[in-house]
Amino acid sequence: MSARPLSGRIVIATHNAGKLAEMTELLAPYGLECASAGALGLPEPVENGTMYAENAAIKALAAAKATGLPALADDSGLSIDDLDGAPGLFTADWAGSPRDFGAAMARVKHELDIRGCQPEGAKARFVSALVLAWPDGETLIAEGRCYGRLTFPPRGDKGFGYDPIFVPDGESRTFGEISSEEKHGLRRVNGRLEGLSHRARAFIRLVDRASLQEISR
Repeated sequence: MSARPLSGRIVIATHNAGKLAEMTELLAPYGLECASAGALGLPEPVENGTMYAENAAIKALAAAKATGLPALADDSGLSIDDLDGAPGLFTADWAGSPRDFGAAMARVKHELDIRGCQPEGAKARFVSALVLAWPDGETLIAEGRCYGRLTFPPRGDKGFGYDPIFVPDGESRTFGEISSEEKHGLRRVNGRLEGLSHRARAFIRLVDRASLQEISR
């Protein structure tokens, strides 16, 4: 748990518009002014970690040291059981450059097909690691997971990335069909914060460790 207060301005260390929107909304109740790494003109650091948390830390520390402000970064991915956890750390890379997640989702189906696995209903999980970093190198780390199954063809135009092929447990809709408020919005159940998405679940753990206090709801 952090002994220092977190207030004022914070950098969201991402150049991904979808992540930026979700992380900004997650932080909204805590009275923090958010600026993205992209808007500040910060370069994207090389992500050469072997774990989600390592890559998130690389991004958060680079932004914090460049700006002198606390920085929050996410590294996340989709892991599919029948593909031995792939695409995993290479989730974004499967979309190529420039990013084409339509092609990435088609590749997922192709990879399952050539292994003789049934794409429809394949077990999968989204994983998010969040790292909050300060310019002096202190970090807080939290991870969240959302389990579910795949569906084809893709459904829904909400969200981003692989959302249209992922159906979270307990749902019949894909993340691509679920509103942003439902996907990553936080709610209180019996006094405890809960969230649906992997990123929301990681954020709840980070809130506790950073002793963040809501100023509005």
